[in-house]
Amino acid sequence: MPLPKPPTKKATLLTPSDIDAQSAPRKTPRSHKTEPAAAALLELRDDPAPLAPSPVSAPAQPVARSSRIQSQPKPRRPRSDGPPKLFVLDTNVLMHDPMSIYRFEEHDIYLPMITLEELDSHKRGMSEVARNARQVSRELDALVAQTPANFPEGVALAKTGHREAGGHLFFQTQLVDVQLPVGLPQGKADNQILGVVQSLRQKHPERDVVLVSKDINMRIKARALGLPAEDYYNDKTLDDGDLLYTGVLPLPADFWERHGKTMESWQQGGATFYRISGPLIPALLVNQFVYLEAPGVSPLYAKVTEITGKTAVLRTCKEYTHQKNAVWGVTARNREQNFALNLLMDPECDFVTLTGTAGTGKTLMTLAAALSQVLDERRYTEIIVTRVTVPVGEDIGYLPGTEEEKMSPWMGALDDNLEVLARTDSGAGDWGRAATNELVRSKVKIKSMNFMRGRTFLNKFVIIDEAQNLTPKQMKTLITRAGPGTKIVCLGNLAQIDTPYLTEGSSGLTYAVDRFKGWPHSGHVTLARGERSRLADFASEVL
Repeated sequence: MPLPKPPTKKATLLTPSDIDAQSAPRKTPRSHKTEPAAAALLELRDDPAPLAPSPVSAPAQPVARSSRIQSQPKPRRPRSDGPPKLFVLDTNVLMHDPMSIYRFEEHDIYLPMITLEELDSHKRGMSEVARNARQVSRELDALVAQTPANFPEGVALAKTGHREAGGHLFFQTQLVDVQLPVGLPQGKADNQILGVVQSLRQKHPERDVVLVSKDINMRIKARALGLPAEDYYNDKTLDDGDLLYTGVLPLPADFWERHGKTMESWQQGGATFYRISGPLIPALLVNQFVYLEAPGVSPLYAKVTEITGKTAVLRTCKEYTHQKNAVWGVTARNREQNFALNLLMDPECDFVTLTGTAGTGKTLMTLAAALSQVLDERRYTEIIVTRVTVPVGEDIGYLPGTEEEKMSPWMGALDDNLEVLARTDSGAGDWGRAATNELVRSKVKIKSMNFMRGRTFLNKFVIIDEAQNLTPKQMKTLITRAGPGTKIVCLGNLAQIDTPYLTEGSSGLTYAVDRFKGWPHSGHVTLARGERSRLADFASEVL
């Protein structure tokens, strides 16, 4: 076979940059401008134009394997079928979460004028509600800036950089005349919002118009009138409190048979380490406790210290159930308390959260660990205790004295546990116990949460009691006070929330547990069994 003829001219030489440019997939340039949807018109004038449903892009068709290598990106699938919903927000939603207008994905937001009036009446003051009202006003001002005066096509919510919000914001521009039932006073703000919802449903029957309110009675009245109403769910970290991370995982009974062949073990610093690999690794998190209590096999209590690829390293826990490892005279009475003391005494663990019912020993163990590390090991300089001042019953009014004297009635649990810890030293006489009490009191400082902003704690052991009554914003404010060498411990019982508008799913304690899980310098344990008394345990179960 004859060879082909040689080329008559030389080819152009390719530089390395040309090779990279041709081999790399082409990216479609992303425009930073947000174009308002032409069909998302909510013209509320006397002669409104008919509202057409917004176009929904068809789902992506399956492509061949060879075409997937092409540089064209996959089209983004719509998050819901049909035109976007129209959510009418009540005032309490905005005052509860100032960023709520950006939490509805591709759907549109509608604000009645009475909502803006109520925001204006609540913006004065130094309370959390007043601060949220002012923040909402600033967000709305940033959205409507450099926008036509009548907002005929709405304001794109992604205009200020919140790309997760794909909808538009609409304002009420005319007075609605809706015949509500005679029993509803026309001048009340809630009833005016219900009238706006009913008017929008009549004008735009092809769209789903939904009222969003944190007020239970408001939602009941809306449903009684045949209007759809929902609670604001985007503030909830978890939909079900039972799904909260517990920090403890039981190992299967065949753990040694399935992982023993590839397991490596060694001893270091008085602890035994195990390097395991297998199907259990994806379910583990750093600083999570695992245990195995099988009949005929010595029990295993360990903590996950490292996860690398498909392997994990377990370290056996220190036995604080034995009297020789007692912490300020306190020993663990069950498995979860032993895990909690391992976290509290770990210098590498900067943030610890403990949850559990009343009488599980959260405050006693934390205070004992704090005194041991402040007075014996000199790891921290002092103990700072704070909590939310939310009364269970009727408020008793103003309290006299300094900051610590005002906070002392709220710290009855601290005094009770200090009394218990003072009795652990049975060898000292009355004079010795009195001197110990004075020394302990000098190292424990009681602070109010109202003066925490702007502070920085250096080498302090900070205890946040009753943390279930904190909002996520308050929790962030307290945790960010930590300076170098500071340890923060949050204690709480999610079944005893006293703050209005907070639930188990939206509590700041739930928020912190969910966001910090898996971080190498934090840990969480849910204490399961009460150790206070048989009366307290029985009351927690049946009452």
